Amino acid sequence: MKITWLGHSAFLVESDSGVRVITDPYDVSAYGGAIKYEAISEEADAVTVSHDHPDHGFVKAVKGNPMVVKGAGKFVVKDIEFMGVQTMHDESGGSERGKNVVFVFTVDGVRICHLGDLGHIPNSEQLSQIGSVDVLLAPIGGYFTIGAEEAWEVAEKLNARVVIPMHYKTEKIGFPIAPIDEFLKWKPNVKRLDSPYIELRADSLPSEREIVVLRHAK
Repeated sequence: MKITWLGHSAFLVESDSGVRVITDPYDVSAYGGAIKYEAISEEADAVTVSHDHPDHGFVKAVKGNPMVVKGAGKFVVKDIEFMGVQTMHDESGGSERGKNVVFVFTVDGVRICHLGDLGHIPNSEQLSQIGSVDVLLAPIGGYFTIGAEEAWEVAEKLNARVVIPMHYKTEKIGFPIAPIDEFLKWKPNVKRLDSPYIELRADSLPSEREIVVLRHAK
């Protein structure tokens, strides 16, 4: 299976059989031009939406008439089952920025978790619903989401084998969020790829947790 970071919190996940999932597509016209990534134009079979903010829920950008996977509960698209776990966008029970849904799904035997705009450390019930994961797509920029320390704590609690950072400051984003440096500080097993994608196999995942930094495709 292949994971491509499009930009911000949007990824394209492709199975070996050709099933395509896009997570949290963004709207480049939102927030007064603060999102400078190129527009998403890829096709997909499914689109996950963690919440309805324009930088995460612009479903109509995705081509191919995909099924929209949104909200808590179980969903099945082709041969992929999604589990949505209800969380919050802030540390105040959602009173500041509302709800957020964490999605877990398995592609070619690799269990992927997309945290969306998670704003707090999940409680024991939420952690149990998510379970252990192979690949964690984690926001690390703080301010609107968990920051560097909390993201690493979540990775440890979920026993993530591979952590791919998202939702952080780049030259393409105008939000007041942190760059990646703080998250990488003093961390072992960091791989910076000069590529927007990584290919993974269930039988060759790292034995020790790795951070994989991708180059945005957009």
